[in-house]
Amino acid sequence: MKVYSLTGRSGTGKSYQAISICKALRIDAIIDDGLFIYKNRVEAGHSAKREKTKVGAIKAAVFVRPEHRREVRDRIKEINPKSILILGTSDGMADKICEMLDLPPVFRRIHIEDITTEAERETARKQRDVQGKHVIPAAAPQLKRDFAGYFFNPMKIIREGKFFVAGATSNTNMEKTVVRPSFSYLGEFFISDTVITDIARCVAEEYDCVAEVRKVYENAAAEALCISVTIVFRSGGNILEQTARFQKRLAEQVEEMTAFIVEKVDVEIVAVEERTA
Repeated sequence: MKVYSLTGRSGTGKSYQAISICKALRIDAIIDDGLFIYKNRVEAGHSAKREKTKVGAIKAAVFVRPEHRREVRDRIKEINPKSILILGTSDGMADKICEMLDLPPVFRRIHIEDITTEAERETARKQRDVQGKHVIPAAAPQLKRDFAGYFFNPMKIIREGKFFVAGATSNTNMEKTVVRPSFSYLGEFFISDTVITDIARCVAEEYDCVAEVRKVYENAAAEALCISVTIVFRSGGNILEQTARFQKRLAEQVEEMTAFIVEKVDVEIVAVEERTA
């Protein structure tokens, strides 16, 4: 197994560049912030971006916890990728991760300064420091369960032309995900009851089968956004089919308008209103 490392200061765009490097150098897997990602799929680990403190995030990133370390190490051995890219803030951190996961020594070291401009790194820092956004080099569906309730935005990038990594070139079709971790200094996000209620009533206007939205309950916890809606149904048509369409549409609109992942939407029909001629 060949081990590569990509290192640089926190917030300089390493995760953003990781898939480009993997495509250019034909690297199979990535270790990033506590996750083992193989061919754009999260195979094992616990993201440091889920930790509530920076200290906890550091421990997760270098696999301090035995159960976390064991899970990732065993999965790497099971899959046995031909090559792997380790992301870290320094060469020393990359070496520490190799030691913790029983990986071979780093075969080739890449530094973020070698593949990006100062302007690109400054843009990455602003997204991290000002907007609190972090990139994970994996497709959004792979992360949806772990990041339910978090600021969450899939980002697909088609880059034409050449990507240069010490002689390797590649046209890239990359998929990444933006999350906003809970330890960001920006503080906690929460969703107001009135916001969800207003969205539910707007969605109800799209469906003639919903006569009235009476009550909307939601838990404001960051871990998972669960919504319960009480409606009055208007008679006519298939009640289960039409209610299911309203339920799905409401979840989609809440996710789109709030950037939070909706874990579930429960719809309760408390009355059926006769349709007027």
